Amino acid sequence: VVSVTGKVVPEVWGMVGSQTGGMVLEVQVEAGDTVEVGDVLVRLDDTDARLAIQQAEAAVAAAEAQVLQLRAGPREADIAAVEMQIAIASTVISQTQVQYDQLWSGSYEANVAAAEAQIAALLAEQLVARQQHDDTMKCGNVTLPDGSTKEVCPALGTYEERARFALNAVNQSLVAAEAQLDALKKSFWGQVNGAKAAIAVAESQRDAASAQLDVLLAGTPPEAIAVAEAAVVQAQAGLDAARVALARAVVTAPYAGNVGQVMIRRGEFVAPGQPLVLVGDLETLRIETTDLNEVDVALIHEGMPVALSVDAFPDQVFAGQITSIAPMAEPGGGGVNYTVIIEMDDVPPSVRWGMTVFVDIEVE
Repeated sequence: VVSVTGKVVPEVWGMVGSQTGGMVLEVQVEAGDTVEVGDVLVRLDDTDARLAIQQAEAAVAAAEAQVLQLRAGPREADIAAVEMQIAIASTVISQTQVQYDQLWSGSYEANVAAAEAQIAALLAEQLVARQQHDDTMKCGNVTLPDGSTKEVCPALGTYEERARFALNAVNQSLVAAEAQLDALKKSFWGQVNGAKAAIAVAESQRDAASAQLDVLLAGTPPEAIAVAEAAVVQAQAGLDAARVALARAVVTAPYAGNVGQVMIRRGEFVAPGQPLVLVGDLETLRIETTDLNEVDVALIHEGMPVALSVDAFPDQVFAGQITSIAPMAEPGGGGVNYTVIIEMDDVPPSVRWGMTVFVDIEVE
């Protein structure tokens, strides 16, 4: 007799987790509940997923509108607007060019010549005034009747003051004339440079509008429509992905059965793939051995009858048979073990998932 230990497990069972992470909003089952395929087990916070759907829907709408606009081609209003831009830019160029030409054909050169002549006259006048003032400052020695000498400055006083006043007046007039010439030149070149800049800007606007008009009149190329259509496909893929993410915030039962254990609580944060709920089909309970060693496994085969006893029912022996033997060993205490599946001929209603079972196998 080969005697081993086993445990009661459902034929179909598993740790149900979530494909996404997030905070747990609702736990809708508890241990012992019966569930059907698709029943909601856990709901996660789906705020971000719903916002992502709104953004993706807007992206799809914008991409589809772009395709429609490209397929429709240019509108008459668009063409008229661009033609108006060209006309306005051309008018600005013409008017500014006239102003520019007038600057050069006007009295600028005559005004500059007159200002320079005035400065030259004032310089000559300044030279005379300075000389006159210098003359008033001359002094000389005279011999007195007693034979001594004395320095005398006959022009100092009224004559010197008049000469100094005249010199200052000429200097002030010269400064004013030079400032007037400088302002005349700056004003002129400022107007010239401003006109040049205005013409350049208007020409750039005209050329850009002309290029835009050429594009409008040529119509939308197929390549542009293809790119826009590809953008619609891409946006739709983003929307589909957002909807999948929203659906994954709801964890459902993958098969019918009973809830064996709930491993999370409301308000906890879960990671993708984290086990949340243990679900198994209690209608298909069977025995899995846990300590059949490599010596004893060689003595048994599928279809052999077995005798089963459970601590919870000490006076009863149940019948069953071996339905499968694992092809590969698993590590165990002191060696390796092979898992053997045993089906009970009659499963008592009081047998529960996880109970320990003692298995006796008659061998030759």
